[in-house]
Amino acid sequence: MDGVDDRIRLILVDDDDDFREAASAELNDLGFAVESFADGQSMLSSVANGTTADVIVLDWGLPSISGIDLLPRLRREGIQLPVVFLTGRSSQHHEHLAFDRGALDFVDKARGVPILAKRIRVIVDTTKRPKALEVDEILHCGRLMLKPRVSRAYWDEADVNLTLTEFNIVRLLASNVGNHVTYRAVYDCMHHVGFIAGSGENGYRTNVRSSIKRIRNKFRLVDREFSEIENYPSFGYRWGKPKDAAA
Repeated sequence: MDGVDDRIRLILVDDDDDFREAASAELNDLGFAVESFADGQSMLSSVANGTTADVIVLDWGLPSISGIDLLPRLRREGIQLPVVFLTGRSSQHHEHLAFDRGALDFVDKARGVPILAKRIRVIVDTTKRPKALEVDEILHCGRLMLKPRVSRAYWDEADVNLTLTEFNIVRLLASNVGNHVTYRAVYDCMHHVGFIAGSGENGYRTNVRSSIKRIRNKFRLVDREFSEIENYPSFGYRWGKPKDAAA
């Protein structure tokens, strides 16, 4: 069938047979190629036997091994696919714990499958897009200029005086101009992939927000009207598309 190879390949793990069947059918209708499993062990066995995917969607309350405990096991076994929790356990505690363990998103089942589909498309689009710049390459993004060799950022040719970590965050966002980057991806940029942050209000999203606030303030010292860094609540940030030079 034409276009099948372009579909996002998704692994869904949920022990509720009715929900799993209905969600799989709806995701297929929305253009995803879905492999579904009732528990983590059968999913792990299938992946070990060659099943591939672009993203894994986990329910929290799986039998034998819960979804939240399955996530670090995936990493230990070398499975580095982005993980999204789709669950009815929508408390702040569960959400923080999921992000602290390395999940890229946390979606309440009550939001519906179409919302899940949109969030997954953003994640897969972001994780598939190459982000690295050659060290000698200069990146121009509207009024922003980045010089990776010296880790300097310029706005209208004025040095913004970013720290190395702040420069790396701006570089990540500007390399994905117009597309949202998750809180977790920004935090990994600040530390390293899989770094485990604190929980609750002292968790990594608080640290990301603080870093973004400092970056915005530094740009606003150069340009009081600076507004390029946009927030997608509960998901992440993006560098807005460059405006016309005449704007």
